[in-house]
Amino acid sequence: MSANLQAVADAAGVSLSTASRALNGRAKAFRISEATEKSVLDAAKKLGFRPNRVAQSLRAKKTGLVGVVVPDVSNPFFASIAQQVTRAVEDAGYHVLLGDSGELGEREIKLVDQLRSRRVEALVVCPVGHAFDHLAEASSSNIPVVVVDRGPLEETLVHVTSDHYSGSVAAVDCLLKAGHRRIGVLQGLPGTVPNDLRLKGIQDSLAHFGLTLDPRHVAGDHFTTESGERATTELLSDHPDLTALFAFSTPNAIGGMRALKRMGKRIPEDVSMVSFDDAPFVDCLRVPLTSVVQDVRRLGFTAGEIALQQLANGRRPERRRNVIPVQLVQRDSVAQIPVCEDGASLE
Repeated sequence: MSANLQAVADAAGVSLSTASRALNGRAKAFRISEATEKSVLDAAKKLGFRPNRVAQSLRAKKTGLVGVVVPDVSNPFFASIAQQVTRAVEDAGYHVLLGDSGELGEREIKLVDQLRSRRVEALVVCPVGHAFDHLAEASSSNIPVVVVDRGPLEETLVHVTSDHYSGSVAAVDCLLKAGHRRIGVLQGLPGTVPNDLRLKGIQDSLAHFGLTLDPRHVAGDHFTTESGERATTELLSDHPDLTALFAFSTPNAIGGMRALKRMGKRIPEDVSMVSFDDAPFVDCLRVPLTSVVQDVRRLGFTAGEIALQQLANGRRPERRRNVIPVQLVQRDSVAQIPVCEDGASLE
């Protein structure tokens, strides 16, 4: 058990207030000599004194805490964002309280409320994606709030997100240039910004080739492995002529791979696949996965830095939406198929 402040003061032969001021770095402000300050610090070290940070924060009306909420901490994408936010704010002397909403909007609202009750000085949230009123309310109460990935389409909150639209266009262009015309979509959570912008990218990319996206070729209801597996089974059972799948997340893609294996189909010989998202292991799969790679480190670190800027100047930045570029990395999961002179697939 560490010594208390009184024990340090007694060991150094000074008053309680002098010991407190010396330990809080305020010796010069109160004209405490260097010798006395050293005596207090030496006594504290010898006795193993640990200051009461909670009491200090109450006196200063600051906690030095930043709340971070993600939908699924086991997902490498969100884990990396939380890690980068932590690195950004810890470099500035803050500490992170992390919450996992489990992809449940009600739990996210509860976690944000709990973090506010712990008097966090800022919030960085990767929302589930449909409701933002609780975040807008927190922001209006002068708590810096930064949303990452699934923010609102309207610029009502400070938002850091990937270029979902351009990434989707690049992924579909890759499939189209390889000759694919019958493409199935393993979508994520409908109604969220990433999902809807990726769908828009598909539609516009197809339109450039004089094609349209058949709504029956879109399946899935979440950015999860389970959704990807169900969607793949549904699409290929109802539309066995599909030659390619575009998965909206790495978990969706992994679920799709499970379904394809169960159905006896090979990638890319029977079905080609591209994914929006990336993970450290996708280039180590039996068939390395062609992916739209998000700069996840930059997403998280940028969010942390924006939160720090708001803490420093007390103002929300004028630029509400911060879009981070993405990159298509082509690997081995897309097969070339023959195309007629009119652009139609021969298969």
